[in-house]
Amino acid sequence: MPRQTREESDAEIVDRASALFARHGYRHTSLQQVADAVGYSKAGLLHRFTSKEAIYLAAVRTAAESTLALVADVSSIVEGTERDRVIIAALVDATYERPGTWAFLHAVFSDEDSDDTAAELRQAGEALAGLLGIDSGSAADARRVRLLVAATGAHHAALTAAARDRTREWRPHIIDAAMDALGHRSDRSTETGS
Repeated sequence: MPRQTREESDAEIVDRASALFARHGYRHTSLQQVADAVGYSKAGLLHRFTSKEAIYLAAVRTAAESTLALVADVSSIVEGTERDRVIIAALVDATYERPGTWAFLHAVFSDEDSDDTAAELRQAGEALAGLLGIDSGSAADARRVRLLVAATGAHHAALTAAARDRTREWRPHIIDAAMDALGHRSDRSTETGS
């Protein structure tokens, strides 16, 4: 197995730290917890990042950039079923690739009153929310609940699929289930598959 580049190692540190920030919050995540999660000593971690705040800011930047990239990819698709499907598929794929980053993003937006959320991440999330039809305050509660169920369910199902080494096999089922949660009737042909 080839050795990771510095950029790949740093991305892994940020992703694992993001998962801790999602689970415990910034204030309740220690630098030692991050070091333990990535298999570094505290001193070794501080050699890569100057502080816990630097890791947090990298997590915020990574989540914001990932979100804005998704927004750019789907903004030309007309609002509706196809756009929802592309967004859900992208969220599933992103969870497979960087689970901590997407757990962090989800946690940040599940806590609407959080003062810890950096402005750039909040703006990126608002752009994505707008594409999903939930501009601040304008969407019906039913759409908000459906999106919460779809995004949370897809994220957790993708994590489970990855843990069971079933990412490829479960992907279409996860997307169909999330689309059902959004109120889009899916093609039931995938339910008979593996």
